[in-house]
Amino acid sequence: MNIGLNPENRLKKIIKPKKLKAFMQKALPLLPEGSVLCVYIDGTPIFCAEPICHSFEETILSPLKNPFDDNLSLGAFIVNRAKLSKPELSHIKSVLDFTAFSISNYIESETARRLIGEETLSKYRELALLHRSIVELNNSLRLKDVITALTNECKTSALPAEMGAVYLPEEEGFTIFDSFGNFSTNELENLVECRLFKDIINSLRGEIINDVRKDNRCSAKLSDKIRSMLIMPIPSPNVCEGVLVLTSPGTNAFNAAHLKHVNTLSSVAGISISNAYNFESIRVLMDALLKALAEAIDARDPFTAGHSERVAHLAVSFARQISQDKNKFEHIVFTDEQLREIFYSGILHDIGKIGIKEEVLTKKTRLPTSMVDVIGMRLKLFGIHHRQEWESDYKRIKQINSSLSPDQEDLDFVYSMSTQKFKVNGSTIHMLQPDERKSLTIRRGNLTDEERLEIERHPAESKRILDHIPFQDDLSQLLTIIVQHHERMDGSGYPEGLSADEILIQSRILAIVDIYDAITQERHYKPATPKERALKILSLEAGEGKLDQDLVTLFINNISAIESGADSINLDRPISTRFCKIPRGNMN
Repeated sequence: MNIGLNPENRLKKIIKPKKLKAFMQKALPLLPEGSVLCVYIDGTPIFCAEPICHSFEETILSPLKNPFDDNLSLGAFIVNRAKLSKPELSHIKSVLDFTAFSISNYIESETARRLIGEETLSKYRELALLHRSIVELNNSLRLKDVITALTNECKTSALPAEMGAVYLPEEEGFTIFDSFGNFSTNELENLVECRLFKDIINSLRGEIINDVRKDNRCSAKLSDKIRSMLIMPIPSPNVCEGVLVLTSPGTNAFNAAHLKHVNTLSSVAGISISNAYNFESIRVLMDALLKALAEAIDARDPFTAGHSERVAHLAVSFARQISQDKNKFEHIVFTDEQLREIFYSGILHDIGKIGIKEEVLTKKTRLPTSMVDVIGMRLKLFGIHHRQEWESDYKRIKQINSSLSPDQEDLDFVYSMSTQKFKVNGSTIHMLQPDERKSLTIRRGNLTDEERLEIERHPAESKRILDHIPFQDDLSQLLTIIVQHHERMDGSGYPEGLSADEILIQSRILAIVDIYDAITQERHYKPATPKERALKILSLEAGEGKLDQDLVTLFINNISAIESGADSINLDRPISTRFCKIPRGNMN
């Protein structure tokens, strides 16, 4: 019991005066008339059933048991005690002992009830803290969010910490990941070199240091601002996920209740951090698989190698530019998770080309060289039999074969040649076969209608391939973005012919940067187009209603910033040294 209190208050800590008076009043009728009952502490009367009006020189005492081991007793002053017989005195002593026994039992039961109440309240507070911390610390699977929630809880709860830090394992040991309070991180960085820090990690048990200057395990390593400390490991099974350190400039700032409070927090935090590490590991693995898929398509065609990654970087940079625009797109702000989704949509937008025929995917000319050579042999045979010059016609056919947009005169030349035939040894030979004429008279590009349909299968093929991957919630729209990236605002795109608002803005972004990169890079069938010409093509496409006009305008007006930003994009999430867990045995 706190002996600093005055005797009356000390008694009130043990039993309420009203209850004590009730016991005395029940005992008084059993005592001689004029008797007075009082409670004594250290021989001094503290509480009496009746007002005091006489001396207490002759008092019969009976001890009162109490949880604080105070020198507490129940005393009875008996009028004319000397005239009483031994049986009468024995009776008085028995009444006094019984009353003292009853009061002692009541004190014991009340103490037990109070302790149960305090324990219940403590458990309630612990459960409330557990519930709150579980909600806060498990609200996100991002490591940074978990640690921020932990430090916020330490700042806003009833803990007397003015400074604090959370240490996480790096490849070379523990470093401060997050902190709070008015101090520089240098003031706590030296703590990791202390034996105290290593003891905490090895034992996985927290400690309170009421005066760090008296603890030789750490005093020489700490700032003068730190006088007391609560240090707690953040554990998960067999691994120390981190260490939480709370400090105060005063001594004796922390007590056992604070230690219990922080222990509950760190237990929840350990599970949350472990979940965050596991989630990050899954993301790293998923990211590696997605990049491997993208590299697989790039590997099929050296001319398109790097296209997917360039599109991904340009798309993210463009999306960031959109988020910063306060004119046409003031209500659109892409989150980090949405940017990551856009990034991987770019990385995987052409993955469906894995399922496209090789000869279509890498087609350089309208006809293969071998077929043009056959046409050349026919022309030579015709020239020999008819003694005519044929080399110029063959040269022109070769030029038409490699042309992206032959003029009408060239097309008429092919149509004219396709009507020519001659006989050799009784056999009729057509100068051009129908399928050859069809390929050579394509007005734009080098793909026939059938081959173009084959190429246009790749968005649906992308979906078929990627449908087998259980993407996380933050990549929930990835498939839709990829499938829609060849849709056009006027409904002329593929595979579903969507239009306007039916197309996600992420898909519209991807469509613009996909076209831009494709025409500014060299391909099998064409040289690279200069940037200025490429931007004019985008503007024409937007003017025809195929691309989003507002997006194209923003892209053209900010192309330098977008390309510069694309060079600094790094969302492919390399494995961080922060994902290195340190088992207890490695910290000796």
